[in-house]
Amino acid sequence: MILTADLHIHSLFSMAASKNTTPELLENSCRIKGIDVLGSGDAFHPVWRKSWDDFLFESDLSVIPSAEVEGEKKVHHLILMKDFSIAGEISEKLAPYSPNIKKSGRPNVSISAEALSEIVHDCGGYIGPAHAFTPWTGMYGRFGSLAECYGEEKPDFLELGLSADTSYGNKISELDNIPFLSNSDAHSFFLHKIGREFNKVDARSKSPEDVLDSVLNGNIVMNAGFFPEEGKYNRTACSKCYRHFTPDEAEKLKWKCPHDGGRIKMGVHDKSVLMADCVTESMRPPYLHIMPLGEIIKEVLNVSSPMAKKCCSLYSRLISEFGNEIFILTEAPVEKISEIDRSTGIAIEKFRQGKVKLIPGGGGMYGRFEI
Repeated sequence: MILTADLHIHSLFSMAASKNTTPELLENSCRIKGIDVLGSGDAFHPVWRKSWDDFLFESDLSVIPSAEVEGEKKVHHLILMKDFSIAGEISEKLAPYSPNIKKSGRPNVSISAEALSEIVHDCGGYIGPAHAFTPWTGMYGRFGSLAECYGEEKPDFLELGLSADTSYGNKISELDNIPFLSNSDAHSFFLHKIGREFNKVDARSKSPEDVLDSVLNGNIVMNAGFFPEEGKYNRTACSKCYRHFTPDEAEKLKWKCPHDGGRIKMGVHDKSVLMADCVTESMRPPYLHIMPLGEIIKEVLNVSSPMAKKCCSLYSRLISEFGNEIFILTEAPVEKISEIDRSTGIAIEKFRQGKVKLIPGGGGMYGRFEI
C-alpha cells in the first residue's frame, strides 16, 4: 500500500513550539491533511511519550516514535524507532550525556554523532542527519562529510530539510544508497505546518515496523515539499538584514555583512553546488514541489494569513468536496477545483507544472512565491 508519511514534528515540550499541541489535535490535522503515518516527535520526553500511550485513536493514523536531538557542534539528528519502549531505552542510555533529556522535547547530548549512533543502533533505532544542509544546525553546515560527522556508524537516512530537494543531495557521491526523507519539522498542529513536506512510502502495512522497513529498503516512491527557494536558508545571505551574496563575495567580505556587520551564512544551494562531485545522478524517486493549500489560498485571496477567515472558509469548502489537502494538491482534477474557486484551481495547476515565480530565501528569512 502507498502511504503518506511525515516523520519529523515537535511537541509542546520543544522550544518555539505551540503549547496547545496534543495527540488529539495532531490526529485531526493528519486526517484533514491526508497523512497516514506521523512521527510522534519528542519521543524522549516522558510526559509526551505517555500522552501517546494514553491516547485512544479514533482513526487509523499510524504513529512512529521519533525524536530530534542536538549533538556535537550543535548538529541536529533525527531518530526513528519501531516502538516507544525503544525510545525509553535510548533515553535512559543518553541520560548521562544530557542535562535535559527528560525536560526538553529536543534535548542536547554531549557526545559525538558516532557515539550517539552506536547507542541508537544498539537499541534497535535508526538515525540520520535532520535538515542536513541547514547552515546553523545541519550536518553539512558543520562537517565536511558523513564520515567526519558519523565516523564508522553509517546513517540510515538523510533528511533534506525545507531549503533542499532531491537534486541538492543527488550530486553528492557519498549519499548514494542513503534514502532521502522530506518531513515538515512542524512545531504546531496547524494545517499549513503539518505535512508541508512528506514522503510517499510503499509498505506492506501501516505498522511502524513495515513503514520503517520500507524507508530503509528504498521503497520511498515520492518525496514532496517546498521549492528549495522557499526555505529560509536557501541562498547565501546576512543573518541580520537578509541581503544576498555570492559565495565569492562573502569570502572576500570574510563572511561579515558590510551593511550591518551581521554574519553571512552560506546558503544550502551554494553549499550543494560546492559539494557536488557526481557526473551522473543516482536513481531516486520523483520530488514533487508543493506548497500548503492554505498558503496558496492566502496568495490567491491576497490576505495576510492562511488563518484568515476568508482563507479558512474556502479551505473548508475544498476539504468538504475532496476529502483531504494532499489529494487536492496532487491528484484532484483542476477543473473540479476550479468549479469551487477558479483562481485556486489555476494556482494549483501552476504549482503542479512548476510555473510559479520564486523569490529565494536566505539568512533565516523564508523565500516567497508569486503566482
